[in-house]
Amino acid sequence: MEKIPMTRTGFDKLNAELKQLKSVERPAIIKAIAEAREHGDLSENAEYHSAREKQSFIEGRIKELEGVIGLAEVIDPKSLSGSVKFGATVKVVDEDTDEEKTWQIVGEHEANIEAGLLNIKSPIARALIGKDEGDSVEVRTPGGERSYEILEIVYK
Repeated sequence: MEKIPMTRTGFDKLNAELKQLKSVERPAIIKAIAEAREHGDLSENAEYHSAREKQSFIEGRIKELEGVIGLAEVIDPKSLSGSVKFGATVKVVDEDTDEEKTWQIVGEHEANIEAGLLNIKSPIARALIGKDEGDSVEVRTPGGERSYEILEIVYK
């Protein structure tokens, strides 16, 4: 199996979610199923079916998180430097609109574009990888062709 690159922060968040699911959510749903069973006929018991559906979701998410955490390769961006690579925080300017943006390139399981966490497999991240400050990159995005100039690369 291929290792999944991840920052320490992303790894810790996934671990916290897994602990929450196992120690809080799972016992709560088991209790809810037991209570719903006490109400009698299960074939017409909406509470029971809803609880079973939620249990299925929780168990699926636990399996997914365990798989991701098991394959995680935690990379500390502070130990890196140079051109853009995984973990870099990159400040760019859109050459058409002069709008500045800052993204950190992270693993796909911790990506959140609204929080400035860019999936390493995204078109923008792939275009930035290997580039240096002052370089221009052309990116084909769902919104069309974009040109960015790299202003700053920081590993923090």
